[in-house]
Amino acid sequence: MENNRNIILAIVLSMVVLFGWQFFVAGPQMERAQQQAQLAAEQAQAEAALATPTTTVTAEGTAAPVTADGTPVYADRAAAIAATSRIVIDTEDLHGSINLTGARLDDLELKQYRETVDPASPIITLLTPAGAPNSYFAEQGWVPAAGASIAVPDGKSVWTVEGTNTTLTAATPVTLRWDNGAGLIFRRTFSVDEHYLFTVTQSIENTTSGDVALFPYARVARHGTPKVANFFIQHEGPHGVLGSNNLISKKYTDLQNDQQVRFDNTTGWLGFSDKYWATAVLPKAEAGINALFSWKNTGSYDDYQTSFVETTPVVVAAGATATHESYLFAGAKEEAVISAYQTEYGFDRLELLIDWGWLHFITKPMYYLLSFLYGILGNFGLAVLAVTVIVKAIFFPLANRSYASMAAMRRVQPEMKAIQERLKDDRPAQQQAMMELYRKEKINPLSGCWPILIQIPVFFALYTVIFISLDMRHAPFFGWIQDLAAPDPTNIFTLFGLIPWDPTVLPFIGSFLHLGIWPVIMGITMWVQMKLNPPPPDPTQAMIFNWMPVIFTFMLGTFPAGLVIYWAWNNTLSVAQQWFIMKRHGAEVNLLGNILDAFKRKPKEAEPTKS
Repeated sequence: MENNRNIILAIVLSMVVLFGWQFFVAGPQMERAQQQAQLAAEQAQAEAALATPTTTVTAEGTAAPVTADGTPVYADRAAAIAATSRIVIDTEDLHGSINLTGARLDDLELKQYRETVDPASPIITLLTPAGAPNSYFAEQGWVPAAGASIAVPDGKSVWTVEGTNTTLTAATPVTLRWDNGAGLIFRRTFSVDEHYLFTVTQSIENTTSGDVALFPYARVARHGTPKVANFFIQHEGPHGVLGSNNLISKKYTDLQNDQQVRFDNTTGWLGFSDKYWATAVLPKAEAGINALFSWKNTGSYDDYQTSFVETTPVVVAAGATATHESYLFAGAKEEAVISAYQTEYGFDRLELLIDWGWLHFITKPMYYLLSFLYGILGNFGLAVLAVTVIVKAIFFPLANRSYASMAAMRRVQPEMKAIQERLKDDRPAQQQAMMELYRKEKINPLSGCWPILIQIPVFFALYTVIFISLDMRHAPFFGWIQDLAAPDPTNIFTLFGLIPWDPTVLPFIGSFLHLGIWPVIMGITMWVQMKLNPPPPDPTQAMIFNWMPVIFTFMLGTFPAGLVIYWAWNNTLSVAQQWFIMKRHGAEVNLLGNILDAFKRKPKEAEPTKS
């Protein structure tokens, strides 16, 4: 019995550690990271406003501050966009513009996604021009060979539109032109599909008398440290798949420590990954590249870059024209779209733009099953309920065996109580007698743990899907649940909104003071399920099991509502399943009586009389 107690304690403590990680460790880390990121952004803005190493004169004749590299500093994103000539981007999914200064893609919004569930809230902003707060942009270009003195376009080169197309759509590409004044004419043609993939075709027209060799490059730059969830199940930050180096994921803080991380003579792609969005530069499949993750502090902001230079130069003969093609992904991490790009273009493991986690072999099938059921039911919440039924059906044989053993335990309850009463003053003898009874009746006292343990991987897989899947973002259920990926918005500690205060801001205990209706329902169903089981003979075990529903209720209070609904529904199905199996095996099931007994005041044990 002592061994069984230790095993049960180990299991319970492990579960508490696993589920409590985000509240005791990840939660505080996230809050600290957000505070640090916000402070850094505020400092960067303040420093940018004060730092004026040089000035540039605007059309109105006023002086505007510039960064150390000569980039003008703007008060906001709108001012940065208005300050330069641009080519409009307008597709079904995207809105933005290409900056003619530098021929950069630095203005992009996602039409199909909004910041909140409110349909009137702003659409998601992905890219922002240099010089604006939190700038984030992508560009392609050319690098001369070492020692060559060839003038190539850079971030300050002003391009002109060639041809009649002045708006980039899925049907109309746009071509830009720049002349270096020394016999080389550069052209850059942008095209975009109906979703998020840009094809950038660069050409060089060589009117000189000699051959020219240039190396294509591409980069994504991010100025300022963005706020990230900093959650252990999903990566946010510099990200890429680089050949045999496999998946490379760097935290912003890690990159600050490393400053530069190089991967030479490799293949693949790289960029930045946010929770639901990503930007990545991609050469053609199997093209050799030298890849670089880098960080530097300019004095005004943190400059993060992911870039590559192809290892094979483009050689342009005298009087000839040569072209080169590469790609840019900038948009939402939609699984179907990304998988289609991987298949059509041969991008190496582009699916890893979505962080499926270390349980990906369960997570991805779970996602596909949810998506399939959503196509039938039209509601992701109902799809979650249907998945629960399917999971219960798959594990029914194991559950049947476990509940049958528990039914046998219930049948021998009178004998167990008799042993406890007879040997109450001799604990070792009591435990030995219990073990003899278990062996005689072929009972496994840990059998009741198996239905819980076997669903932990499923639980984490579903949690990952709900947490990271773009499909679940802002997906409604019924009633007050309008976002299955967010916690239940109700809170019993505010009397469901009647008290105008936010208890979650309290230090230390604040994260435990968000307790909605669905977490409470989940806790009740878990408690009812436990009342079907025979009480553990050991008082310590009994106390642990009695407190587990309370602990889980508070722990799941800030979990996504979709996961809490799954857990509550799973408990309800388990109660029905367990009752049926135990009745079939002849065990007396008095669920109502067990529930009522829990509220009865237990009599105090009589103190021994003094002789």
